[in-house]
Amino acid sequence: MKELSHPTPDGVGKPGLLTRLLYGSRIDRSVKARARVGLAIAAFAVIYLIIAGRLVMFGLAHDQHAERRMAGRDAVATARPDILDRNGEILATDVRMPSLFAEPRRIIDVDEAVELLTATLPDLDARETRARLSSGKGFAWLKREITPKQQQAIHRLGIPGIGFTTENRRIYPNGPVVSHLIGHVNVDNQGIAGIEKWLDSRGLADLHMLGFATDRMQKPVELAVDLRVQHALRDELVAAREKFKVKVAAAGLVTDVRTGEVIAMVSVPDYDPNDPRQALDPTRINRLTTGVYELGSTFKALTVAMALDSGKATLSSSFDARMPLRYGKFSISDYHAQKRVLTVPEIFTYSSNIGTARMAMAVGVDGHKAFLKKMGQLDRLRTELPESAEPLVPKRWGELNTVTIAFGHGLSVAPLQAVMAVGALMNGGKLIPPTFLKRSESEALELAQQVVKPETSDRMRYLMRLNAEKGSARKVDIPGYYVGGKTGTAEKVVNGRYSKTRLLTTFMAVFPSDQPRYLVTIILDEPQPTKETHGYATSGWNAAPTAGAVVERIAPMLGVSPRFNMPPADSLILAATSGIR
Repeated sequence: MKELSHPTPDGVGKPGLLTRLLYGSRIDRSVKARARVGLAIAAFAVIYLIIAGRLVMFGLAHDQHAERRMAGRDAVATARPDILDRNGEILATDVRMPSLFAEPRRIIDVDEAVELLTATLPDLDARETRARLSSGKGFAWLKREITPKQQQAIHRLGIPGIGFTTENRRIYPNGPVVSHLIGHVNVDNQGIAGIEKWLDSRGLADLHMLGFATDRMQKPVELAVDLRVQHALRDELVAAREKFKVKVAAAGLVTDVRTGEVIAMVSVPDYDPNDPRQALDPTRINRLTTGVYELGSTFKALTVAMALDSGKATLSSSFDARMPLRYGKFSISDYHAQKRVLTVPEIFTYSSNIGTARMAMAVGVDGHKAFLKKMGQLDRLRTELPESAEPLVPKRWGELNTVTIAFGHGLSVAPLQAVMAVGALMNGGKLIPPTFLKRSESEALELAQQVVKPETSDRMRYLMRLNAEKGSARKVDIPGYYVGGKTGTAEKVVNGRYSKTRLLTTFMAVFPSDQPRYLVTIILDEPQPTKETHGYATSGWNAAPTAGAVVERIAPMLGVSPRFNMPPADSLILAATSGIR
């Protein structure tokens, strides 16, 4: 008997292809439900794959929404750490500010938008704004860092395609007081000068690019600067510019000779870092690190120390200063000519060019160059500040160069560079690299290099104090603080020749001289003779009293207690050092 086939769902005797795929070659009603579930799963899988593909496309697409989100992320990523002084006072910080942007593709009426925006923001350039709104781009900045009041006014205009994003803006609460030290940032909150630029060079810029510096929870940067001392130094420099009719500029430093820390640094005219455009003025440069100068007689401290340290001279040595020195058409004479044989202390206190030159000649050209090299005067000084200048060193260094450099002419260095060397003469002979960051004495000793003998440092401390008691630094002898110092007056080079009327005066004051801790440096660029200075424009009449005024103000801030009725340098400093000659 012939076997009958089971009927199929479509009424055909032989199962169709879809039927065979769903139920197999033989229709089994028990698997029918499972087949339908499988088909539903496959359908949903296809739908989810389509959705996932579209999401990937949106993620890779560079449309206006992506640009808007990216703009917001970039703004947050430029957060910077606070910068603090040594006492925790804020020198630089971030605040959140709204910025105005447009999505030109969504702008309906460009002319109307321009008219409304320029009426609300009068400083907005109409032509530039129209060009940006007509660009057809997905994103365009219109104005960075607007006020909340301006944001509210624009928001009420209801212009389609106009929006806001919040960015970090760098604020400097003290304005120009610390401008040359802190530096400033650009509109994208990127450091472009001073400590701000140094921060970026230390990896902050890389963190921004990678998106890992997106919050304000970054560790603050603590500097060595004392804001109180900074204010006092700036006040005195501004007053000195007016009092001594300084034509060009005034600058000053306060450094710790035991640690190398820069406690204060001022160069006026300065600028307000909240308005970085002022920094483009070439008269507002930082003269202490980016300028190089012949510093005049302050360099004699290095020459005398070189002679004493080499053994070519002692404190009891004498040098002939009766007649000027002649080299071809050049004649070297003394400003306060004594016209006699002078001892080493007399050479220092009378600031004798002739005596100092003879001391350098006793050491020799090669020895002189080697000593200045060791003292860091022939190479560019590197600190945290990116701005630094290369010293101007003679290409061919002969005996005449040694003679003139001995008393501060013929070699131009950055003032901070010279301060580092003089600090070594005061602190026991250790050359310590300057720093703008906080540093302990133990940390400084790890970096220090012994460049002169401790007994040479003792002799130089004695000479510095003696100069304040009897020599050209008498105007810095502030009662109670046992100050020592050295004057320096250099004629500036004008059209290839030294000018008798355009002077750069310098003074370096150390206190207390018996136990040196701080070095105050004052520079006045082209001070003028006044009635009060009896017609003189040399350092002893302007830079020295300015240094004295600074010492008197800052010593209490730095915890230096006054001591009165102190014995003279011969009794105190020499007596405290056995065998000094």
